[in-house]
Amino acid sequence: MAKNILKVLIIYLVFGSNSFAQEKSTLQIKELVETYKNDIRGPYYRIKWFCKDGSIRDAKDPCPDDIEGIQHASFKQSALDLRKTNHLYFGEILAATKTNEFLDANHNYSRLKQYQIGKYLASINNGWILRKGQYYRGAIQSEDEETWGKYFFETVLKDDNFLKTNYYLIRQALKDIPHNGDTNIGQLMRSESKILAEEIPSFMDIRIKIHGNPQKTDINLVEHFIQKNDSKLSLKEKKDLKNLIVTMEQFYAPLDFNKIDKELASLNGNAMVVEEIKNFSTYFNDNNSSKKIVENSASILANIRGTILEFKSAKDRLKLLDISNQLENILLIETQNWKTVNLEETIHKIEVLTCASLGAGLLEFWEYDQVENNLKSGTNQENITIEELNNVLNTSRSIVEWSASLIKANYNEDVLKYNEFEPLAYGFIDDRVRNSIALSLGETVSKLGTFVAQVSNINNKVMSIDNQSAIRGLNPGYAFGELVVVDGNPDAIEVNTNKIYIFQNPPSDLKPVAGIMTVSEGNLVSHVQLLARNLGIPNAALSNENLSALKKYNGKKVFYAVSHKGNVILKEEDEMSNEEEKLFEKVERSKNMIEVPVDDIRLDVSKVINMRDVDATDSGKLCGPKAANLGELKQLFPDQVVEGLIIPFGVFKSHMNLQMPNENKTYWEYLNATFKEAATKKKNGSSDEIVEQYLLTSLEKLHKSILNIDLDKSFVKDLKSNFQSAFKNDMGNVPVFLRSDTNMEDLKEFTGAGLNLTLFNIKEEAKILQGIKRVWASAYTERSFKWRQKYLLNPENVYPSILIIPSVDVDYSGVMITKGINAGTDNDLTVAFSRGAGGAVDGQSAETRLITKTENYLLAPARQADYIRLPNYGGTKKYYTSFDKEILNDDNIDEIRKIASKVRKKIGEKSEDKNQAYDVEFGFKDNKLWLFQIRPFVENKQAKSSDYLNSITPKISNSKEININEKI
Repeated sequence: MAKNILKVLIIYLVFGSNSFAQEKSTLQIKELVETYKNDIRGPYYRIKWFCKDGSIRDAKDPCPDDIEGIQHASFKQSALDLRKTNHLYFGEILAATKTNEFLDANHNYSRLKQYQIGKYLASINNGWILRKGQYYRGAIQSEDEETWGKYFFETVLKDDNFLKTNYYLIRQALKDIPHNGDTNIGQLMRSESKILAEEIPSFMDIRIKIHGNPQKTDINLVEHFIQKNDSKLSLKEKKDLKNLIVTMEQFYAPLDFNKIDKELASLNGNAMVVEEIKNFSTYFNDNNSSKKIVENSASILANIRGTILEFKSAKDRLKLLDISNQLENILLIETQNWKTVNLEETIHKIEVLTCASLGAGLLEFWEYDQVENNLKSGTNQENITIEELNNVLNTSRSIVEWSASLIKANYNEDVLKYNEFEPLAYGFIDDRVRNSIALSLGETVSKLGTFVAQVSNINNKVMSIDNQSAIRGLNPGYAFGELVVVDGNPDAIEVNTNKIYIFQNPPSDLKPVAGIMTVSEGNLVSHVQLLARNLGIPNAALSNENLSALKKYNGKKVFYAVSHKGNVILKEEDEMSNEEEKLFEKVERSKNMIEVPVDDIRLDVSKVINMRDVDATDSGKLCGPKAANLGELKQLFPDQVVEGLIIPFGVFKSHMNLQMPNENKTYWEYLNATFKEAATKKKNGSSDEIVEQYLLTSLEKLHKSILNIDLDKSFVKDLKSNFQSAFKNDMGNVPVFLRSDTNMEDLKEFTGAGLNLTLFNIKEEAKILQGIKRVWASAYTERSFKWRQKYLLNPENVYPSILIIPSVDVDYSGVMITKGINAGTDNDLTVAFSRGAGGAVDGQSAETRLITKTENYLLAPARQADYIRLPNYGGTKKYYTSFDKEILNDDNIDEIRKIASKVRKKIGEKSEDKNQAYDVEFGFKDNKLWLFQIRPFVENKQAKSSDYLNSITPKISNSKEININEKI
């Protein structure tokens, strides 16, 4: 009996503890959130005493006199469990938290960020999980919270590296964590106005004004609204409106310079920045010009950031950062009052606000250095050409995007996590942007953009929305279809081939669409961008404000076009011209479609091939172009290409000739019968949707069946032998990549980039063998099939080979196109790089550069906080990075120029088109360049030659000069 009880206990400890630690589902978390909202104590359990000796006592049993302690709520077990299972922290009580645990550095400061998100949700949703719990007396003691906050900052600010690499985050944390009697007044003002607009629809215009263009005169608007609507407003509504006025008066209250002067007196560090702040304080009332105040405060913000490490005391750093936040608030107010009158002043204001963005942590110093001279060049001469003016505008737009994307890079991972169970969380990033210099900077750049559009004749015609100058085309093309506006996580959306999508950022595994617009464009050389360029899919970037304005057109049929110069047209169906309607008259499927040649395919070769034994001429015969081209590169650059093995088409075909379970036919016969039946259905009048659904259902069955196919024993033996000969080790001891490589990639008019599966860093023998089946099966996934079906005449004739190469744990990796894209010339290089493996190809916000023979220009810095490395034990390991250092160094850029020159010479001379550009994937490990893939860079010829696109492309006189004193 005792033994049985012991067995039960052991089983409970082993299995019970595992189930206890099992991650909660989204549904479970949603239910828990609703439970907390309706509980008078929220996530809290009881009020307890927490004593310094570690003991916890009931509320009526305080800590002994000789032992200090604090009193606050304890947490319900469900809230504590959620911390362990999902790393979610609700209703945080700071005084109960250890500094390093709250900072949560190992999870990219997630717990700190969750605290900020929680504060935001509470401000816009009546306390959120504390809807009733916020009235639980004694749960949180404000004095203890503030004491803890001060200790927290004085602890973390001792760390020079943390302050240097997380400057934006720490300044934001100062706005949310109580430490000197302050609160985040700006956020409170916006949330109060938002709630009022939801309750009083006629207040919406004032709410929009407060959120988009805040000024002190907004107080008068609210006061007038109360007077005008006095008889219609309830007592509660009047009270809430008056509370908003009090909040606004606090927000717009003048700085307490006496307090600032006292703080400055005790600071010990860089004397110049202290003196600069003193002068600003002394002469503030004398220099009451908004322009002067913005200029001086921007300079101080930048100088505080540049010299803060010279202040060795954490207390001094805390005082200085608090002053920095106060000055930023003054700047945000005064920049709205600075109305520029001419071109020179507008460019100068952009320059000043760029400096302020640096000081606020939205730009890094090395990024600022890259753009500073370009902005100054716009105001140091009497006249400026259209070309120079467009360069200034493009630089200015970039600064706005970089600033806003840094905010997103800091918080996006945690916001998306919260968005799964609380959709209101998605507004957090927008709220941060609106309370930042990026908002005013964007407005000023938009004003410049409107002027440049007028003088250079590049005008967007996007419905009737405001601030269209923020919209710019990335890839020419035209489309007609239903407009779908996605203001949330794009991965949750099931896209349709015939629709036009507007995303916050493009999903990395995007299925075919008619057209696309994105707030965050990812990078110019991601697989999504290359597919769009290859297939003539119109593609443009727009602002978050533009996306919001276009929501009202969601679900409407629209015409969408992007010209060769990047101007964008978006109009409703009934506004289309006859010429535009004719673009979509039904044509035979064969037009603009591609047939993949299979006449020369070698299905008789069913042995594993050493990559050294193939070259580019074997593409489409023995294997796909990845393997064939990498074999060619191995011959040309033996020291910069790894060894490799190829599983040719013939091995795949021999396995497809096996009997498919429960079908009384082989896998290959099943595949061909599926397409034959689809053709019959189409011939008999079935709709395209019905035929496609039949194909997808049948291919899904094939996909699952291939995953369970029995690999031929002689093939496995052959593969093991080749592992030993090529990689000098047994299978299972060498981590490798398995790369799908079909005969339907890198065709003259179809790239197929990223459509099939690549498996990263697999080491175990069983996982490699199963991975082979997964890669074969990936040719029949919905996404892969839909892209092929849309552009290929014979998508059924897909043959996957597999390229096996040993993993290289690169420090950073990316893609090079051997020509300028959207900037530069055909002689330049466009390069995008991210840290770790798999850089840039999946749409990461990568460091993007235009490299010429003598210069290199930053097109965009990296804004991807996470990256992966390839450990020797297999699999991937996630890391986080800051943005204070550029990825590519000068030596790397020289190496890139050299390898591009050799590729053009050695590969290009064998091409039919001597001017062929190439798409090259590569990486650096300890500053050594490794080549992983090369393919022709394919652009859509139809889009390039389209008469319609040519007709809407403006003729620009780049040499025309504009006087910089011209009114704007």
